[in-house]
Amino acid sequence: MDVGTSLNPAIDIGQIEGAFVQGIGLFTMEELRYSPEGNLYTKGPGMYKIPAFGDIPSEFHVSLLRDCPNSKAIYSSKAVGEPPLFLAASVFYAIKDAILSAREESGLKGTFRLDSPATPERIRNACVDSFTKLCPSAEPGTFKPWSVMV
Repeated sequence: MDVGTSLNPAIDIGQIEGAFVQGIGLFTMEELRYSPEGNLYTKGPGMYKIPAFGDIPSEFHVSLLRDCPNSKAIYSSKAVGEPPLFLAASVFYAIKDAILSAREESGLKGTFRLDSPATPERIRNACVDSFTKLCPSAEPGTFKPWSVMV
C-alpha cells in the first residue's frame, strides 16, 4: 500500500490490517437496527456482531510501496487507515458475485438487490432457493416491522 514515507512500518502495517478488518465488519456484519420511531436498538458491539480473530483472513499479506514520498505532507506521509477500510468493500462484492453464481445455478438471471452489511440472512435470501421461497412476503399495509434498517 502507498503510505508515502513510512515513519514506522510495523505500525503502518498494523493500521492497514486493522482498518481492513474494521471494513469487513462494516460491509458484512455491523447491522444497525432502529425502531419504527427512530430509536437505535443496536447501541454498541454488545448488540451486534463485530469482527473477531476468526474473521481475519488466514492469508493476509500487507506490504508497503517503497519510494513514494508525499512532498506536500508532514514527513512525506500519506493516509494509512481510510484506504484499507474501503478496500474491504471488495469482500462485499466478492460475496455479491458468489450470490450471482448461486442464482444463475438456480436459473435466476438479472440484477438483484443486496444491501450492506451482507449478513448471512441477507445472503441466504438473495440466493433464492426452495427454503427461502417458503418465507412469504408481507402484504402491503399489513406488516408493522419491529425494526427498521437504514
